[in-house]
Amino acid sequence: MPEGIQLFTGNSNRALAKEIADVLKIKVGDATVSNFSDGEIMVQINENVRGSDVFVVQSTCTPVNNNLMELLLMIDALRRASAGRITAVMPYYGYARQDRKAAPRVPISARLVSDLLEAVGIDRVLTIDLHAGQIQGFFDIPVDHLYSSPVLVEYVKKEYRNGLVIVSPDAGGVERARAFAKRLNASLAIIDKRRERANVSQVMHVIGEVEGMDAILFDDMIDTAGTITHAAAALKESGANKVIAACSHAVLSGPALDRINESPLEEVIVTNTIRMDEKQQKCRKLKVLSVASLLGEAIKNIHEETSVSSLFI
Repeated sequence: MPEGIQLFTGNSNRALAKEIADVLKIKVGDATVSNFSDGEIMVQINENVRGSDVFVVQSTCTPVNNNLMELLLMIDALRRASAGRITAVMPYYGYARQDRKAAPRVPISARLVSDLLEAVGIDRVLTIDLHAGQIQGFFDIPVDHLYSSPVLVEYVKKEYRNGLVIVSPDAGGVERARAFAKRLNASLAIIDKRRERANVSQVMHVIGEVEGMDAILFDDMIDTAGTITHAAAALKESGANKVIAACSHAVLSGPALDRINESPLEEVIVTNTIRMDEKQQKCRKLKVLSVASLLGEAIKNIHEETSVSSLFI
């Protein structure tokens, strides 16, 4: 067990925090994170953290604003309790899709979140598969940006061995899909897509050879599942043998589950960066892989001041 390390969590993903603690052979720290009757969040750290290397596990997923506020208040409480160093472990970084001014008079929300985290006193951020890699540059503190691809690749290699093509569901994800395809020694295809408005997409056509092959749609997240299910339909029309989806973050909001169940997707491989609700857990098409070992190893290396770069693959 590493000495001088403590791990706390809010309410966003307690199961993942427990798994990480098990990997590190420590216990999740005792903290009260609840609500006053008017909805305000109340935080209290119930054990001594003075001088400790503290890691706070909190994905800023649904309910996004509540989970973000919990994280900010926990960091403030830890800082005021004289923690030696505070690292925000954010398996899923919310507001990451708003990373630039894509239209007039809109905020750059990803930058605002980074400013809030720095203002409250964190020393470091550990996250997985940012929607846009440049968000690391919004921080003036160290950011360790991990990728879930080692976890996903291991599963895909075991379950899907022959005739693979990795498909990017849009032009923006080509670099991500290419790196995934390289690790699997698979070919690459791209979906030409036009988005009319947020959360609404229209697939145009498939660029690349997919006929008779097992196609794996690879993206960083699945939100309403419109993009991924339209892409799956286009791949089947183009002659793909099987269509599978793989992503890091299963946001799965709105009609996502219904769309997945009604789509030609045979399996949707995701990680547990976001906690699944009861309905999502019952979806037979979802295969959930754990990133606890990946995060646990990163936390151990950060604490021991050893290299984390081997995990950035």
